[in-house]
Amino acid sequence: MSLPPDDEPLLERDLDPDPIAQFRAWLDQAKAAGIRYPEAMALATSDPDGRPSVRHVLMRGLDERGLVFFTNYGSRKARQIEQNASGAAVFLWRELDRQVSLTGPIERTSAQESEAYFRTRPREARLGAWASRQSEVVGSREVLEQRYARMERRFAGREVPLPQHWGGYRLQPATVEFWKGRRHRLHDRFRYRRSGTGWLIERLYP
Repeated sequence: MSLPPDDEPLLERDLDPDPIAQFRAWLDQAKAAGIRYPEAMALATSDPDGRPSVRHVLMRGLDERGLVFFTNYGSRKARQIEQNASGAAVFLWRELDRQVSLTGPIERTSAQESEAYFRTRPREARLGAWASRQSEVVGSREVLEQRYARMERRFAGREVPLPQHWGGYRLQPATVEFWKGRRHRLHDRFRYRRSGTGWLIERLYP
């Protein structure tokens, strides 16, 4: 007898011992399910006084070192990361009744990684990275569009280079939690946390 989608169990024996491998499997299944922007994650950072802020960003890289996203180094999140290098992220795939949350230190990627990704962006997005003073106050939409037009003229007929104020960060997971919705709010939750050179898997109360 098959269970309804909201009551499919998540069992420890089905989990990969490596949380990155398990996350990649769930991400692939989210993509196969046709979920729009399965790489979207809510990223939480905080200032030195512990005041938090959160926003959605797109994960643009994933390997054994962690999750990569890109931003303006003058943005609020970047300023907070430079002041307090601890962060958290969560992915929600509601159609599959799944979420994954991660915590850990955040550090800048190499300039080479930032350059390689920047070259894959559409030209318009590269111009936008030059035009936007992310998180600063702007007087009007017209001011932003005027700055963009200036960048179009500045880089007309040539490649748009990587700005010094723009690049990547990598969240290095210290904990990774996999959540599967179940009926009666008796959800399945498993947390991976680093233990020596490996990972300890623990079931959590919902």
